[in-house]
Formats: sequence, structure tokens, C-alpha cells
Amino acid sequence: GLFGVPELSCPEGFQEAQDKALQESEQLVQKACSTPPGPETVTIFDQLSDGLCRVADLADFVKIAHPDFAFREAAEEACRNIGTVVEKLNTDIELCQSLRRLLADEIVMSSLDPETRRVAELFMFDFEISGIHLDEEKRKKAVNLNVRILDLCNEFLTGTHLPNKIDKHVLPEHIRYNFTAEGNYLQVAGLHADCPDDLVREAAYKIFLYPNAEQLSHLEELLASRNSLAQLVGYDTFAHRALQGTMAKNPETVRQFLEKLSDQLSKRTQKDFEMMTKMKMKLNPQNSKLMPWDHPYYSGVLRAERYNIDPGLYCPFFSLGACMEGLNSLFSQLLGISLYAEQTQRGEVWSEDVRKLAVVHETEGLLGYIYCDFFQRPDKPHQDCHFTVRGGRLRENGEYQLPVVVLMLSLPHSTRGAPTLLSPGMMENLFHEMGHAMHSMLGRTRYQHVTGTRCPTDFAEVPSILMEYFANDYRVVNQFARHYKTGQPLPKNMVSRLCESKKVCAAADMQLQVFYAALDQIYHGKHPLKKSTTEILKETQEKFYGLPYVPNTAWQLRFSHLVGYGAKYYSYLMSRAVASMVWKQCFAQDPFDRAMGERYRREMLAHGGGKEPILMVQGMLQKSPSVEDFVDALVSDLDHDFETFIMDS
Repeated sequence: GLFGVPELSCPEGFQEAQDKALQESEQLVQKACSTPPGPETVTIFDQLSDGLCRVADLADFVKIAHPDFAFREAAEEACRNIGTVVEKLNTDIELCQSLRRLLADEIVMSSLDPETRRVAELFMFDFEISGIHLDEEKRKKAVNLNVRILDLCNEFLTGTHLPNKIDKHVLPEHIRYNFTAEGNYLQVAGLHADCPDDLVREAAYKIFLYPNAEQLSHLEELLASRNSLAQLVGYDTFAHRALQGTMAKNPETVRQFLEKLSDQLSKRTQKDFEMMTKMKMKLNPQNSKLMPWDHPYYSGVLRAERYNIDPGLYCPFFSLGACMEGLNSLFSQLLGISLYAEQTQRGEVWSEDVRKLAVVHETEGLLGYIYCDFFQRPDKPHQDCHFTVRGGRLRENGEYQLPVVVLMLSLPHSTRGAPTLLSPGMMENLFHEMGHAMHSMLGRTRYQHVTGTRCPTDFAEVPSILMEYFANDYRVVNQFARHYKTGQPLPKNMVSRLCESKKVCAAADMQLQVFYAALDQIYHGKHPLKKSTTEILKETQEKFYGLPYVPNTAWQLRFSHLVGYGAKYYSYLMSRAVASMVWKQCFAQDPFDRAMGERYRREMLAHGGGKEPILMVQGMLQKSPSVEDFVDALVSDLDHDFETFIMDS
């Protein structure tokens, strides 16, 4: 069966696995309600969470990645059913009372260790955001809002990807071939950001981002419903609710962070825009005003012109085998961990090119399993991601339940003449996703509710982004990057050029992220919104980005991250700031420093989400970083390396 789960040898097995989990959950609910307050209460809650998550997490992965439609459909159904049960449990008054009795018992609470206390509080938080403390009428309203929000999220998400159609005669004949024809119409399914023809990019931008009335009403209702739910359960705004327990803690800190970062970036961003404008003038003298559809294209042109970083020059040095060796060697030196390929049983994997790795520590033994679903196949989503399939936890019998994760990439297959070769971007993504996997393997918490990457969003990306710093360091790359034919190492100046090229227009790129994060905060801030979502977009774009808003466009209707990262889009920037500080302070001098690796494991990875994120950062950096520290870390990463600059000049 899939992942070694016997029931899942066929799609119907999902029903069986789900029934079993629901039966167990009923027994655990009864047990929780009849157990006197004590640490056992938290253990029972965690068992309950584990039983449901073991089916839901696995189904979450299968529903998007399994090549067989019947499996995908069965998994989708299981997700829905378990989701409904979780909603019910979150509004089960008797179950909540058993936890409340524990939290109210000061003597018992003071005897609990910090992790158990935090997990008890996190479970209580789940109850409260579902409106458990409200009277029956309001509680019903909260449940209905939760259901409606889930539907709106799905509808909005679908709408973000739908193409727009236009009568083909509206477009000049010489650019029509760039778009898919459908009778007399052309379909525009994206921004064509890399197309060298300015007119194609402009047309794609104006057509793809043309407002759709239905999508607009989905967004407005989604934002209003999120706000109603947050206020119903006692928060000022949805952002206040979403940021509870995060590193930032509240919307005020996020606003301060984004405004200070924007101020620090503004001069550099202006310079970047001036360079892009000059380049546009050179290539297109008739129309040299820089527009939003120009930014991604001209920054790429500048990068390529200044540093010859054609991926074709790099790929031969980054065979998949070499990159995996590099990761293995890095983990072994830093953390005493090795990756071993394991034989899979029949029916355990969903595609024959999936590989299973055992993660083994030199003294602690087996820590868990990583399934590597690395290759392209039809119908496979094109996103690189990390899935928790089973969380780690300490079982009742004293054994540790080993974590199981999947890493999904979209790498090309090997050919007869060459192994799978990665572009520099793919190599960096592989390191990034492996950062998440190591967090899952080493976040060996007692409770699965806070295992590995089950931690606040603005901390979850720190281990993965930190791995990008390793992937961009010559000392690390030099250990594994070898030409697959000649065995020759990747020359140092090629690595330096690659790193420096990433700094070209990096301020403008970061400014764009600040704009998206600020927009997300305003949308999830005080309601009713002062203006329409499009007017807010226009204002925020002018304040936080600098390139003009284009009339009759509504970029926010394509902003799919509003669903999964509502009020938390800033997380990526804040995680990068922390990763940058950790790299500079702890690893830049020696990326293989075992003592630092152990400190990193002990202070940041080992706790999963079982400790407040800012306390983990303090433990690692041995100081409490301020908003200014976060901003300085991000901005100093934009400075060019003098040595490379001289060498290239």
C-alpha cells in the first residue's frame, strides 16, 4: 500500500483508513472527556490529532500528485470528510471543557514542562478561533462562516488560474501566434513575462489582468467573511487572528517591518528602475517608459548582459547524483546525518521513478524517511514543495513514530547520453526543499501537533532559505559540482558570477514583494475597507512599488497566495531576514562547522513548533533581533561582493 499503509493498495482503501481513524477518534474523545486534568489530557488530544492527520495529510498529498484519477478522487473525498470532523471537534463543548479544566488548574499547569504547556495552549487556540466560547447561535454562525470561507477559497483559487479570452482581431496580426487560438478568440493564460516583444507582454498584462466580476465578488466576500469570523471570535481584524503566535506577533510589527524595509530600499529600487529604463530605451527607443510588464523581463536582460550566466553553462556541473552527494556530505559534516537509498515494497510509491531515502544519524540511528518525487510527468503540478505525510511523536509504548515526508520537484528525466542535469535555479530549489525535510526529520518533538514544520509560517521558511545560502557558497558547491563528462570542478569565478547576478535588480524585486505583503495586510486589516480592492491596489502600488498602476487591470484577482497566506505574505521576507542573520553570524566563516550545526539543531530545528519562534531565534543568535535588525539583514544582502566585482571588471 501507498507509503506502506496496507489499506491503501487501492483507492477504496481511503474509505477504510478514514473509517478506522474516525472510530479511533470517537474513543479518544470519550477518553479525553473522562480523564482528570493532567499531562495525559494533552497526550490524548495529540493522539486524536495524529490519528486524523495521518489520513488527512497523506490524502492532501495524494489528491494532487497521484497519477491515477481514482486515487486522487478518493483522497479528495477523505480530505473533505476529515475536515468536516475536525470542524465538529473544534466546536465540541464537552471536549473543550476537558482541556479548559486542565488550563484552569494552576497547580497541574505549573508542573507541566514548557512544551506540554504550549501544546495545550495551541489546542485551546484552535477551539477559540472556531468560536467555542460563544453562545450557540454565534457558534453556529462561526461554523457556517468557516464552511463558506473554505468554499470561497477554492472558488477564488480556481479563478486565479483561469485564462481570459479576447477577440483575435483586437490584437495586431504579428503577435497573435503567442496566444492559444480558439475559433475567433485568443486565450491569454499568463503574463508572458519572459517574452522579448514588449507588445506581447503589454497585451498579456492588460488582458490576463482584466477584471472578472465573478472573481471580484469572490474576493470581496472572502475578505469580508474572514473579517466577520475574526471579529466574531474576539479579534479586531483577520490579521490580528492570523498573526497570533507568529514571530511578528501582530499587524503593527508587520507594518513597521514593511515600511522600514521600503524606506531602506527606495534609493536602490530607483537605481534599478533607472537601469531597466536605460535598457528599454536601448532596445525600444520609441517607447521607453518603464511599465509593470517590463520589470521581470528587463531585470533578466540586465542580469544576462552583465554576467554570462546561461544555465546551459552550469547544468553539466549539476547532475542530480552530484547534488545529492553534495547534500549528503553537507549534512554529514554539519549534523552527523547520512541519506541512504531504500528499496520500496510493491505499491508503496505512486510512480516508479520515486525514490525513498532513509535519514540516519551516526549515533541516534534511523530518524525518518524522505520520498523523493523529483521528475516531471503528465498532470503533475509544477510546484516544488514539501509535504508532511506523517508527523513524528513519542508513542505511548515509548517508541518514536518516525516522520515521513515527500519532496516534490519537476526535474527533467535523464537521457541516453546524460544524467538528469539541474539548472542553478533547480539546484537551489533542491537545497531549499531539503531544508524543510531536515526540519521535519530533526524537529523530534514529543507531540505530533508541533512536529517539524508544524510551526508559525514566518518561522517555517527559515531552515529552507538558510539552505539557499549554503547552495550559493563556493566552499559548499566546490565539494560536489563536477562536470558529468570530464569530472572537472565548477570554476570559482562561475559560482561568484552566479551569486552576483542574483543581486542585479534585487532591490526592485524585493520592493515588489514588499508591495504584495503590504497589500495583503491592508486587505486583511480594518473592515469595511475604505475603498474598493482595486483602488487599494492602485494606492498601495504607488506607495510601495513605484511603477504606475495600469487602468482596467486587477492584479489582486490573480494573487493566489491570498488563500494560503492570508495576512501572512510578509513571512517569506521575515524568514529570509532571520536566515540571513543566522548564515552571517553562524555559518559564513565556516559552512561545515559541526559545533554550529549542533547548535542550530538544538536551538532551532529540534523544537518544531513547540517553542515560541522568537525564543528559538534568540537561542541561535544569542540576542533578541529588532525590526531594524531584520531590515538591515535583508538590505545588506543586496551589496555587491567587492572581490567578485574587481575580478569581473
